[in-house]
Amino acid sequence: MPAPPLTALSPMLLTERKTLPTTGEWLWEVKFDGYRILASTGQPRLKTKNGADATTWFPEIASALAALPGGAILDGEVCVLDDIGRSDFERLHERARRRGWYAGADPVAYCVFDLLVAGGRDLRGQPVEKRKAALRKLLADPPPGLLYVQDVDDAAWLYDAALQLGLEGIVGKRAGSPYRDGIRSPDWIKIKRKGAILPGFRRSQQIEKFLRVSL
Repeated sequence: MPAPPLTALSPMLLTERKTLPTTGEWLWEVKFDGYRILASTGQPRLKTKNGADATTWFPEIASALAALPGGAILDGEVCVLDDIGRSDFERLHERARRRGWYAGADPVAYCVFDLLVAGGRDLRGQPVEKRKAALRKLLADPPPGLLYVQDVDDAAWLYDAALQLGLEGIVGKRAGSPYRDGIRSPDWIKIKRKGAILPGFRRSQQIEKFLRVSL
C-alpha cells in the first residue's frame, strides 16, 4: 500500500496527565510550546493541526525542508526559541499572524520529533523507537532551522529540568507504540509544569479564530 499524502494525515494527539506513570517503558521529550505542524520534504508543504496550509507563513522552514531527501513526512512543532532554547508562544503567534516573512520577524525553528513517511514508505505502524531512529538518521546533519528532538529515558530528571528552566512540560511516548494519526492516545502523554499556562488565557480559541480565517 502506498504511503498517504500529507493532505490525508492528521497529527497524533496527547493525553494530559498530572503525574508521571509508574509502569511501562517510555521515551521522554521536552514539550515545545509552538504550532503543531506536519510537513513534507522535496516539494515542501507545511500543514497545521487544523489543516491550514502554513507553507508561506514560515518560508525559512520550507527552504530547509527542500534540502532534505524527498518523500518524507515529519511531525513537530514550529517555535520561536530564546537564547537557551525555550519556546516563546506569544512571539510565535505574532509572527504567524503576519502569514509570511517580514522585516524584523522572529526566526522560527521546526522542532521535529517523529517521522511518518520516509522515502515514500509508510512508517506509522512501526514502533516509535524505529521511527525516531529513522528521523535521527534523516536529520543527522540538519539544514539551519530544523532541530531533532532527542528523547531520554529518565522522566523525573527531565521533568525537574523543565521546572528549573520554566519549560511548558514534558511528553512521554510509550515504547513500542505505533503512530495513530488523528487519535488522542494514552500512548502519548503530556505532563505540564504547574503554571505553564496562565489562568484565563484562552489560547485554543485564539489560535482557532486565526486558523479559521486562514483556511
